[in-house]
Amino acid sequence: MSQGRVLLAYSGGLDTSCILVWLIEQGYEVIAYMANIGQEEDFEAAREKALKIGAKKVYIEDLRQIYVDELIFPAIQANAIYENVYLLGTSLARPVIARSQIEIATKENCQFVSHGCTGKGNDQVRFELAYYALKPSIKVIAPWRIPEFYERFPGRQSLLDYAAQKDIPVFQTKSKPWSTDENLFHISYEAGILEDPNVTPPKDMWKLTVDPEDAPNTPERITITFKHGIPVKVVNNDDGTTKTDSLDLFIYLNTIARRNGIGRIDIVENRFIGIKSRGCYETPGGTILRAAHIDLEGLVLDRQVRALRDQFITPQFSQILYNGQYFSPEREFLSASLEASQKSINGEVRLKLYKGNVIVEGRKSDTVKLYDMEESSMDVQGGFSPTDSDGFIKIQSIRLKKWGETAFGNNL
Repeated sequence: MSQGRVLLAYSGGLDTSCILVWLIEQGYEVIAYMANIGQEEDFEAAREKALKIGAKKVYIEDLRQIYVDELIFPAIQANAIYENVYLLGTSLARPVIARSQIEIATKENCQFVSHGCTGKGNDQVRFELAYYALKPSIKVIAPWRIPEFYERFPGRQSLLDYAAQKDIPVFQTKSKPWSTDENLFHISYEAGILEDPNVTPPKDMWKLTVDPEDAPNTPERITITFKHGIPVKVVNNDDGTTKTDSLDLFIYLNTIARRNGIGRIDIVENRFIGIKSRGCYETPGGTILRAAHIDLEGLVLDRQVRALRDQFITPQFSQILYNGQYFSPEREFLSASLEASQKSINGEVRLKLYKGNVIVEGRKSDTVKLYDMEESSMDVQGGFSPTDSDGFIKIQSIRLKKWGETAFGNNL
């Protein structure tokens, strides 16, 4: 008797292929689901493999456009960053994947959804919080948290043995002893030899970007145009290439960033679940966009609005993304506030890309006039009377004088 119908988030790799067969072994009817979020993957080969090993159906959903418009660009608006260094590439993709999975599970009358996330990582939290928010009645099967599963498969060799026993095709190699997760925004590397935080990543590990030392000796110059904090045009100033469609624009930024060695980091971070983790990341196009967006805000964003956004929206929005709480009332509140903060972020930023560096060479805005050249000039008064600063300083000093009388007295 069937235990029910499961929609499995399937990658085509060793873990989820073994999970698919194991679920069938437990009596479930399994439908496989793959999200195309820009990873370099042979989706048709993965479809054939899933069907061969017992999946009743396979769904492959192209979510790249949605991913760019609904997650990547808002993250750029927020200058989203985790622990001041990680651009959230893995966590950014999870909401669109989970939402599509729940939509298909509902369509197929699945009582269960399943995934291949480990019991120590962040992704199990991200996926399952999204599942429960979107469909509170759904049941989740997380094999790597089921003792019967993880005791049976304590390591990769036991998975390989199971794959051989069940005739599951695998493509396993010892030449790349680390795990990866890739999408349009980035690729991550962790585990294996990278678990020692003092091991330098081998040069051939990096997949997306050329080594900065090997990048071209001639800089590449581009101009990015923003409207309400969203990139709407990229122009290559060297060859005239122009992109305006959001997906094409982001793919092109990835292309030029990759060939200029831009977007690599190597960090130790704090996982939401409480464990420290060493990860290496490549975020090529996102690194360019974040640098350009931050720079343009300096020209066109009001000081107090920027302070509020930087102190509250950016860290909270980033934390929510990292912790998998995208489908939450607090995220909706922050998104509305973020949108309001970006009304004035209109203009162009000129950038030089050179050997891993993103260098701002200029910026302008024809619609926002917060910057006044004459007012800021050291050569002309520009309508600003220096004597006005005298009263400003006196008012600002009132409380400091009172505090100083107590703190320092006549000791200085």
